[in-house]
Amino acid sequence: MNLLAAAPTGPHLLRELEQVVAVELDRHLAVAKEWFPHEYVPWSAGRDFDGVLGGEAWTPEESGLTDVGRIALTLNLLTEDNLPSYHYEIAAMFGRDGAWGTWVHRWTAEEGRHGIAIRDYLMAARAVDPVALERSRMEHMEAGYQGDHMDNPLHVIAYVTFQELATRVSHRNSGRTCGDPIAEQLLAKVATDENLHMVFYRNLLKAAFEIAPDQAMRAVTDMVTDFRMPGHGISGFERAAVKLAVGGVYNLPIHQNDVLLPVLRNLKVMERTDLGPEGEKSREELAVFLSGLDTQATRFEERRLALEARKAANRA
Repeated sequence: MNLLAAAPTGPHLLRELEQVVAVELDRHLAVAKEWFPHEYVPWSAGRDFDGVLGGEAWTPEESGLTDVGRIALTLNLLTEDNLPSYHYEIAAMFGRDGAWGTWVHRWTAEEGRHGIAIRDYLMAARAVDPVALERSRMEHMEAGYQGDHMDNPLHVIAYVTFQELATRVSHRNSGRTCGDPIAEQLLAKVATDENLHMVFYRNLLKAAFEIAPDQAMRAVTDMVTDFRMPGHGISGFERAAVKLAVGGVYNLPIHQNDVLLPVLRNLKVMERTDLGPEGEKSREELAVFLSGLDTQATRFEERRLALEARKAANRA
């Protein structure tokens, strides 16, 4: 029975998914492992900054991170900083009661430690300019966050499914390229949390396909074709994103092969036989988009490899 045909605004869907949320919440709590941000911060490396305590002013030479790593961790932290806006969005959509509410608050608590951990690491390691970081945080949080299509629960569930995996990949790759084994360990812990969040939302999306396949297909198509990372509003995001793309942290091939396709395969989107005319239309749109994305990703990777070859030749 297609419940969303009778209730396109979404409350019926949220009620239908309540039991799935309860099951997934129990599963999440059983597999999530407790960890403590302070254990991944090199406190002994820290010292006072200039200011009221009369410490030493920060200089770029102090950072032990690679240039790409410093940009990646800064961007990741600023994205995590906007958690109050994200909490508001999902709490307003899913509610604060029952299994939905329990999940919303648990998710928020787990996400909150990511920003705490990354900021403490960056300050103790003196890896970034603390003044510039704070000014960027203020600017980004004052702007807030409002995603696309966030008035429909299916679109929200579809978006966070892809977004959580994208964030997991970004954190993991940031750790691998940052040049510091301590930061890599920390970001691996953060990435593990993000992956568990993705699994939670992906399983909800899978259940939504069983309840309302056409509407779920529409939501997936809209989210894939219009996807933007939650940090897109950060000042200088485009310039930073280009550097991260070239540096192999997050780019079109990674987005395609490590984020979009794994989720779509898990959901068996292209194999479904229960779609109606509207669902089929949405799937066709998705197929056309993915074909074009594959072409773009291939061209990007060719250019990136050519650039690396030129840099290697110049160094030689």
